[in-house]
Amino acid sequence: MLRLTLRQLDILEAVAQCGSFSRASAELHLTQPAVSMQVKQLEDSLGLPLFEHIGKRIYLTEAGREVLETSRAVHRELANLENALADLQGMKGGSLTVSVASSASYLAARLIAAFRQTHPDVRVNLNAVNRETLLQQLAENSVDLVLMGQPPEGHDLEAQPFLENPLVVIASPNHPLAKAHDIPLERLAEEPFLGREPGSGTRNVVEKFFEANGLKLKAAMEMNKNEAIKQAVEAGLGVGVVSQHGELATRNLCILDVQGFPLMRQWYLVQRQGKRLSPAAQAFAEFVQSEAKRVARSEEPRRAWKFGR
Repeated sequence: MLRLTLRQLDILEAVAQCGSFSRASAELHLTQPAVSMQVKQLEDSLGLPLFEHIGKRIYLTEAGREVLETSRAVHRELANLENALADLQGMKGGSLTVSVASSASYLAARLIAAFRQTHPDVRVNLNAVNRETLLQQLAENSVDLVLMGQPPEGHDLEAQPFLENPLVVIASPNHPLAKAHDIPLERLAEEPFLGREPGSGTRNVVEKFFEANGLKLKAAMEMNKNEAIKQAVEAGLGVGVVSQHGELATRNLCILDVQGFPLMRQWYLVQRQGKRLSPAAQAFAEFVQSEAKRVARSEEPRRAWKFGR
């Protein structure tokens, strides 16, 4: 019979994620010898090595990968048990952890503000990260819900669209195209483009749109945050494409009237397949599905400026 503890599994996950015993010990607030001892005891119990050293980093062995996957499954089931017990107790308030694509952070903040007007006792942890991190958090079951663009298939995810996401071209009000109408896509392709990092959902959609029209973006800068793109566009460094649900009207920006834009996408509410949501998370999911359009419409007066102000 295997003899292992949840603490040992937690340490295994931390070492695997950090890639070193020293970084894992710092994250867990333990000494490095204590971390090494727990891993050694786990390896002795299983009768197989779980890590191997290659250069200055350590990597999971095949046995280590199997144990890590089982550890994550155990933690998912424990989370489901906690949520089931909360249901039985009729817990008031509760907490939930929501992660969002950085391009959705402005919309997400307003959704959560509106949600807490009717659920003031719910504690919400909100994280805005890139697409790669969102998928990692879903795989690790470290979040309740995720708000993002089109999620990939084959990741054991459940995704429900809840709101259209128009992508628009933005520029400085002093840009030569700011007052123009019906701008040809060929003309826009001549401008320095300020875009997201490779792998970003927005970047993928924009690149495919230009390629479908036989054009290529004139990439000038890459940034991992939409906020950085807006700041660079304000400074006159080029044009960018962002969600119209972002904070635009309060900035020194204008939306360009470009042929084929806005590009219409969808926002999705995503969770792990089979995950049992806590009462708080379930209430938030239902709120997003029923109220997202109303919350988005409430921002429309701020966008009345439209093209070139």
